Amino acid sequence: MSLAEQKRIGKIAMLYVLDEGRQESVEELGWIHCSGKVGSMESNKIVAAIETAAKKNEVINGSVYRETHALYHAIMEALHGVTRGQVQLGTVLRTVGLRFTVVRGQPYEQPEEGEWIAVALYGTIGAPVKGLEHEAIGLGINHI
Repeated sequence: MSLAEQKRIGKIAMLYVLDEGRQESVEELGWIHCSGKVGSMESNKIVAAIETAAKKNEVINGSVYRETHALYHAIMEALHGVTRGQVQLGTVLRTVGLRFTVVRGQPYEQPEEGEWIAVALYGTIGAPVKGLEHEAIGLGINHI
């Protein structure tokens, strides 16, 4: 099993969310992707926005449970990074403003390793008062 250097799905997703000009590197690999923005004091709204974008842009097939399940776990892992392990927002008076990218592809040289999905988040988190936030970043990767 070998992870190809030029196919590091997490690195590609992170670079894409930080610099939307990286889109062409995802497309060169023939991988599926989408991106968007979400802001909320409720984590369920963040999950819903990312899942909706992934389904709408056909990154996942919403009628196949394992694809939705894989995406959900990648989102939750990325949220753990943004929220420093405590996926709580509004209940502890925190809000986020995030850009997200979802990338789906085959990062391993062996096709038997199948497809993987990466969710990258970048933005701000803090008190629900403009100017009282700081940057945050998160990454989640899961096999499909």
